[in-house]
This record gives sequence, structure tokens and C-alpha cells, in this order.
Amino acid sequence: MKAPKSWILEYVDVPDGTTTDELTARLTLTGLKLEAIESAGADISGPLVVGRVLTMEPEPQKNGKTINWCTVDVGDANGTGEPQGIVCGAHNFEPGDLVVTVLPGGVLPGGFEISARKTYGHVSAGMICSARELNLGEDHDGIIVLPEGAGEPGQDARGVLGLDEEVIEFEVNPDRAYALSLRGIAREVAVSVAGASGFADPALRDTPAADDAGYPVRVEDPSGCPVFVARTVSGFDPSAPTPDFIAQRLTASGMRPISLAVDVTNYVMLETGRPIHGYDADKLQGPIVVRRATDGEQLTTLDGTRRTMSVEDLVVTDDSGPIGLGGVMGGESTEISETTTRVLVESAHWDAVSMFRTGRRHKITSEAGKRNERGVDPTICEAAADRVVELLTTYGGATVEPGVTVVGAPPAQPRVSMATDLPARVSGLPIDTDTVVAHLEAVGCGVTVDGATLTATPPPWRPDVTDPHDLVEEVVRLVGYDTIPSVLPPAPGGRGLTRPQQLRRRIGRTLAGAGWVEVVDFPFVGEGDLDALGLEADDPRRTVLRLSNPLSHEAPAMTTTLLPALLRTAGRNVGLGAGSVALFETATVTLPRATEGAPILPVDRRPTDAELDSLLEALPEQPLHLGLVAAGEADPSGWWGEGRPVEWSDAVEAVRQVADALGLELTTRPAALAPWHPGRCAELLLGGTSVGHAGELHPRVCTTFGLPARSVAAEVDLDVLIEHAVHLRQAPTFSTFPAAKEDVALVVDESVAAADVEAALREGAGELLESIRLFDVYRSEQLGEGRKSLAFALRFRAPDRTLTDEDTTSAREAAVALAAERTGASQRA
Repeated sequence: MKAPKSWILEYVDVPDGTTTDELTARLTLTGLKLEAIESAGADISGPLVVGRVLTMEPEPQKNGKTINWCTVDVGDANGTGEPQGIVCGAHNFEPGDLVVTVLPGGVLPGGFEISARKTYGHVSAGMICSARELNLGEDHDGIIVLPEGAGEPGQDARGVLGLDEEVIEFEVNPDRAYALSLRGIAREVAVSVAGASGFADPALRDTPAADDAGYPVRVEDPSGCPVFVARTVSGFDPSAPTPDFIAQRLTASGMRPISLAVDVTNYVMLETGRPIHGYDADKLQGPIVVRRATDGEQLTTLDGTRRTMSVEDLVVTDDSGPIGLGGVMGGESTEISETTTRVLVESAHWDAVSMFRTGRRHKITSEAGKRNERGVDPTICEAAADRVVELLTTYGGATVEPGVTVVGAPPAQPRVSMATDLPARVSGLPIDTDTVVAHLEAVGCGVTVDGATLTATPPPWRPDVTDPHDLVEEVVRLVGYDTIPSVLPPAPGGRGLTRPQQLRRRIGRTLAGAGWVEVVDFPFVGEGDLDALGLEADDPRRTVLRLSNPLSHEAPAMTTTLLPALLRTAGRNVGLGAGSVALFETATVTLPRATEGAPILPVDRRPTDAELDSLLEALPEQPLHLGLVAAGEADPSGWWGEGRPVEWSDAVEAVRQVADALGLELTTRPAALAPWHPGRCAELLLGGTSVGHAGELHPRVCTTFGLPARSVAAEVDLDVLIEHAVHLRQAPTFSTFPAAKEDVALVVDESVAAADVEAALREGAGELLESIRLFDVYRSEQLGEGRKSLAFALRFRAPDRTLTDEDTTSAREAAVALAAERTGASQRA
């Protein structure tokens, strides 16, 4: 909201010497934040004076243009008192007119310096100015002609044009719609600035009583339009100019002057905050009716747009149909034009919620709608209409027609009660009851006190005050937010990170140390993502929780797996030139329950334990998962030799490293699950419980997400791992005795998993076995079709002695025997 300072001070007195900075600083402290202080003449320097045209001689030029060689009386401003010779290309003036003249040495907006220069055969010592050259508007067809008596030749023109006016721009919060008017800003000055007094309410005026002689109006939806006031003037001169003071104030406030009838309604809206609409009364057909639109009903609004209305829209109609979108924008059919001589003035109060929805529905942003949708004082409709009528008759030569139409009455203001000490308790300031009452009355509340309880009736221009804490805000902001003490709350004794937090950090450090990079993705997924993973129609990961208001219609559900987002991120990095990527993410997934939905809990009491339990049962499960994706090289190539591409075992090993950091040991078995390659997918087990999968991605998945072939991924349930994790690990026992090494090569069927053979060897070898490692897989014709050789390195050690050959041989043979019994393995010759 832009407000000229002189306009503000027209309604309120401030102590002499109060600067603009002091004024705006105090208003900012009380909630009306300063956005900027502007002055139209800030970019103008040097002599800018009033001049009187003495002579003007038209001189046609060879280029077809006619210029005027003028002599202009500028008083003593030029230092000589002699008339100034100036060349001017405009033709909208004549000798005797007062004009605005900038003399040599002056600088106009944009850094345009004025000097005496020879042009068209004359030395032009200055320039006669247009509105656009002074940043006062867009008119550049002619120069500014001042009214007679505006000033004397040689007088500084800044004051005459309002160029010395300071315009204050405020940032107005949506709950303070009253500040979108000079009336509201002046009231804030009166209650905020120390020593301010004499607030003169521009809406406080005597208005004629309603009668039956006014224009007929019927309101069919009083909840949407509680008050409708209509006044009519006739004999209006549509060519009457807008007075300079109105045009200047509108321009300073950021509005473009259009015509007297339109400018007057805008001026009163800025003055009082009440939007006004004017109709060409001769174009109206029958009585005005305010109602809800019928579905599909159409209206062409003032901006020339044909709009199809909803049954929720409030419309103003006559016998011809809709003539305006109530409170938002008028209709084209009854628009005031250059031939309008009768004007019907509408001043109506509209429901704020309806205005907001209509504006958003039709994508209309207007100054009237901006105020109506925030809430306007419903008690000043008559005063605002009377003010418009006064200005139209004063400056437009109109005559007031008899009759005043007033339909409806302002809604009653709610009463709000609070404890008298609530402002003190909330703010921590010593605010007594007298101060509370005084400040609430200052902002317009009616206040009664009964013991320790205060009841306030908010003023009609404050629809935002509906709660005891709204009253507290009004009191405290006038006391001063800057006086509230800064008191830090006492810090509770530190308890450190919880066990799950510590373990999650351990997981992150483990993966980061192994070269994986953590990413954070949005937890949303769409059907296209699940299709890209190759999930079957009955895959449980396709059962998702859909959002009622998603950020993107392409991803309208909460994800059940971390892989789609991780794969997109990895593909994006590969597409941007990253040859190798290794990414991980720890985040929750959402697994819906098979319930009918969450119950609606009461708000007038605390829910019972049973009601809370039913709510928790309806909430989806959100386990913490770990996702991994790697592509490219696991070990980079270089001068030292060839690199090693990532393979399925890297994904498995990364999860095993995480498990080892948690003091756990995972086992694996072959699995077939999308999006992994059917023959290169491992199911990860913790004590027989499946916790996830890892392996090489299916080629189609790699292609879909833009990843190189044979990229790998893993996803595991971290909640299960954290639940079974060893928080404080037992330090290993070291033996000082030497280790004994034995290698065994076992031939098994191709279908036998190496992990099963390893498990049998580990169990059969007994407690002397320190470690076991698969170091070779061999296939050949000698072994036979469908057979493979698995070579294991076994390491034995005893804590109390050096093992003998008999000890290691016995343990090795026992291990081989159990492997043969369980897997059908035979020792390779």
C-alpha cells in the first residue's frame, strides 16, 4: 500500500518535527512494516520552475514537423529576469498558459541533462516538460498545462506538481486489511506515534436516511452481501477533468488516473478502504438483483474477458442478466464511458471468503477484490457512497437524485473475553489492567471489565480479531514489541543421541568411508516409476498411499521403495557426465494398512485411549530403509592398470559392511525380484529373516533410468537391523599362537549356492575355525555339464596352543563331510 505522507497527515496530527523515518519506524514496530519511501522528484535536480508562455510562433520544418518557438517568462529563475527562448514540439498550449519549465543545468529522470543548445535554427535555453518526462505519468503527447493560479513565474514547480511529496509504501499483512486505506494508516499513526492526536475519520459523516425513492435493489443472498447501498447522480459531465490533487494522489498511490467518474471511486476506496463501483445508470434495465450465479451463466467483465461463472459466484444482475461479478469486477455492458451522464454508485459489503474463492476461480486480481477478500468495514457503506456523490457533484457538475437505497444491515461484531492478566503472562511485560483497557480502546474496541475477566467488542474494521490472543497482540504491539525482554529458556540436561540415532550415524559413516555418497530425495512415486522398475501387477510395492493434494500429478503417492528416486538421481548424474556413481539414501517408506481409514477424533475433549489406539492402527507403517545404487567403475582405471567395473557383489558387500558395523552377520540366498536381474539377485537374511535384496539391475531398468548396463542396487529394512544391532560390541579375543591354513575345493551342482556350502563348512569345522573365504569358482568340461568347483581358504587357530596337523586335518575333514552330506559336494581331485 502506497500512501502520500501529506494525505496521511490530513487525517491525523503528529508533533512538529516528526520525520518520516521516525514515523515509519514506529509504525513498523507496531506491525505496519515499511517497504520503501519514495519521492517522484528524487531524480530531478536543478531549476524546475513555473513559466508563463508569452509568445509562440509555429515554424514548419522540411521534415514535415512543425515546432513552436516560444518565449517563456520564468521570473528571476534564470538570473536575468528576461524571457527564456525555448523550442517546443507540443501544440496543446497557447500564449498565457502556465507551464512547467526546466532551465539549463537541470537534470530530469534518467540522468537527462538540460543545457542551452542550438536546434531548428534557434538556441533553446531549457525545455517545457510533459508528464512522462517528469515521471508523473505516461502522457507524452503534450506538455503539462497548469491551471491559472497554480503559481507565479519563477516559482519552484516541485510543490505545485507534488514532486516534493514523500510516498510511504507499507507491507500490509493479510489480517490487516484496514491498512489498505488512508483511513486505516492514519488511525495506526494516531495510536502508534507518541504525541499523535486529532484523528479525523474520513468515513465519519452525516448521511441521508434510506427511503423508498432510491434505485430498486433486491438481495437474494444476504449472507454473501449483507449490505448494499445505491445512490444516483444525473447531469454528470463526462468530459470534466479530474482535479489535480486527486490525480496526483492516485498516481502517487500507484493507480493510473482514467476519468473523473472512475478516479473518484478509486480515490474514495483509497481514502476509506471501501471499494466502490459505478454503473452507467442509463444502461441499467430494471431493478438490481444480487444472487448466486447459475451454473454456466456468462458475463463479459471490464477487462473484456468472457467468463463462465460457477454457482458459488455472487453476481449483480438486472433484467438483461449479469452486469457485474459482485465485489470483484464490474461488467462491460454497464461500464461508465465518455457519454455517461447518469451514474449509479454502488457501495456494498461482500462476504470475504466468497470474494477470495471467486477471485482465485476466475484468476482476477483487482484493487477492489484485494480489499473485499480480506474483510472491509461493513458500517461505512453509506458514508463511502455519500463521499463519491459529493465529489461527483463538486467536480463533475452532477446533481444528486432523490432517494437513498440501503438493503440489509452490517453483521453484529463478536464479543471476545480474556483474563485481564493474559497480555502480561504472554509477553512477560508488567502490563496492568488499565493499560490493557486503554490500548484496546485506542484500537477501537469496546471494553468492559468484570473482576479478572475482560470482554471486548472488536471494531467493525477488524474482522481478524476473534480470539483472546488477538487482543493480546493488539495490546503488546502498542506497548512495544521492542520492549519484550529477550529471555533464553533454560536448557535441559543433555541426554545425547538416542540409540537409533547413534546407529543411523554409524551406518552413514560406514558407507561414506567406503566411498558412497548420501542423497536426499522426495518420498513420492507414480505408476510410471513402478512400471519402470518392472514390478508385477500383484507386487505388494504397488499398494501405495495416495495423496489428496500431491505436489505433482505424475507422483501422487507416497513411495514404498527408495529405488525409483535413487535410480533417477543416479541416471541424472550419469547423464551430466559422471562416469561412476555410488549413492545411498536412508529414509522411510510408506506401507498402507488394510483399514477403512483414520477415524475423525473429537476437538471438544481429549480423545480416549481407545480412540487414539484406533487412530494409530489406521496410520500406515513407515519403516526406515537403506537404498544403494552404483554404476560405472568400482575401482578406477589409470596408469596402474585396468579398473574394475561394479558388479552385483559390490551391492551385497556394502550391505554386509553396514551389518558388520552394527555387529550383525548377514547370509544370502539366490532370489528373483524386480528390479534386479533374475540370475544375479541375492536375498539378504538375518537369522533366517529376510531384510532386503541386493544385486545387478535388470537391463531394461538400466535403460529406462539412463544407467550403464550391469549397474547394481540394494534395499534393506534398517529398522530390523537397528532392532537387532549390537550397540556396544565386544572386543575380539586375540590369540598369540600361529594360524593353520587349509584349502578345500568342492565340486557341486550349478544350482547349489556357494553360501550354503560355506555355511556347512563353517559349522562342520567347529570352534577352531577362525575364518573362511571363497577364493575361486571354476567350471570346465572335466567337471561335467552343470557342475562347478568352489575353492575355500580355511584358517584355523586355537587360543591356548599351537595346532597340530592332526587338529587341522580332523577339522577340515569334518567340515568337508558335513558339506558333502548337506549339499552333495565332493572333493575335487
